[in-house]
Amino acid sequence: MKLYNTLTKRKENFYPIDNNQIKIYACGPTVYDFIHIGNARPLCVFDVLRRYLIYRGYNVKFVQNFTDIDDKIINRAKKEGVNFLKVSEKFIKEYETDTNGLNIKIADVHPKATETIDEIISMIEILKKNGYAYQNYDDIYFNSTSFSEYGKLSGQLLKELIIGARVEPSEKKLHPLDFVLWKSSKKDEPSWESPWGPGRPGWHIECSAMVKKYLGKTIDIHCGGQDLIFPHHENEIAQSECANKCQLSRFWLHNGFVNINDQKMSKSLNNFLTIREASKKYGYKLIRYLMISSHYRSPLNFSESIMDQCSNSMKRLSNFKRNLEFLKVHKISEASCKIIENLDEIREKFIESMDDDMNTSGALSVIFDLVKDVNNKISSCKNFSIDSVISVIEIFDELTDVLGFNFNDNKNQEISYEIKKLIEERDLARKNKEWEKSDSIRKILKEKNILVEDTKDGTKISENT
Repeated sequence: MKLYNTLTKRKENFYPIDNNQIKIYACGPTVYDFIHIGNARPLCVFDVLRRYLIYRGYNVKFVQNFTDIDDKIINRAKKEGVNFLKVSEKFIKEYETDTNGLNIKIADVHPKATETIDEIISMIEILKKNGYAYQNYDDIYFNSTSFSEYGKLSGQLLKELIIGARVEPSEKKLHPLDFVLWKSSKKDEPSWESPWGPGRPGWHIECSAMVKKYLGKTIDIHCGGQDLIFPHHENEIAQSECANKCQLSRFWLHNGFVNINDQKMSKSLNNFLTIREASKKYGYKLIRYLMISSHYRSPLNFSESIMDQCSNSMKRLSNFKRNLEFLKVHKISEASCKIIENLDEIREKFIESMDDDMNTSGALSVIFDLVKDVNNKISSCKNFSIDSVISVIEIFDELTDVLGFNFNDNKNQEISYEIKKLIEERDLARKNKEWEKSDSIRKILKEKNILVEDTKDGTKISENT
């Protein structure tokens, strides 16, 4: 398998450090509000990476953090007149609602910043003792000039970063790119005791402490959005490698941005969209499909027309699975006729695409080629052996599961339950030759995007594309 490594700026052969186990750390959300549509990209992309590695037989340990103490959380808590933990706990639950909807596998560990304070303090003490950090007033800062490789992830020299950086000026800093490791507490703000007085951790240090605690000093893959390359991941590398005296992560993976109608998403442009808002209009399954429909490193556009295309693609896959299930029940014979011969070849093509820097768009093309070939064969033959039909169902489920889709899930069951009574009423009307009533029910079903086809084996349903 080859993966594009942001650190080296090229595709490299990927293999785990420890035989069969792969250690992955993904940067999680700051839990002060609903997560937005841009957050769906890394969630879905790196969920597919994890699923694929498991599919290939690896033992994967996946850690994703929650930043549950931050200025934004504190400000919201003050505005609402509640404890900051009320805010973070509320939006962790909202996050879980959205990730469940997107069919994201739960991380093996979901550490919180507030539960990692001891480890954070310990790492800061090491950095300070060895001359990589300094105290100014009651704040502790990392000295960016003390790390000779600072800038290696973003590929820029320290001087270039200074010129291009949007850094908040501070009289407490010795250098513009220095960053805070520990903030001294302000009045009426949450704080923890430390050797430097009461305070709370800076943003960057929590991830370094969590990686070390739950995965060790060196991991296989660190991933997140492209916006995290600088300064967050750059700072993680600096503080971790200075404290631990070894490489933080062998591979760094970053997904491209999500634009809204070809514009950068922002509240000032009035195009800010949460996953929850989008799910009410399109459903979580379409959002997930969009997020993996193009290569993860490429920019992605979210628009009405593109979501319509995603809807048509998902309906095609859903109808294909439903038709196979119908075929399994109604069109089986003792004949040895197979629907398709080259199932192993299809699997290999899927793996070939995924092994090429997780090319999910190529993997989807393999699945749609399967759909096309099977549909053509079905239209030209009358009966198939049950083993042949089951084999196609199995490989379809196998490959779509790697991409995080379940076409036996509750949504399909709910569709069936919702229309079951209407189908039964229509079948009875046809039996009684009440054609007007039958046509009326057909129109109702069509309005619900459900098409019915009358066959000699019974009523077959499909979603309208």
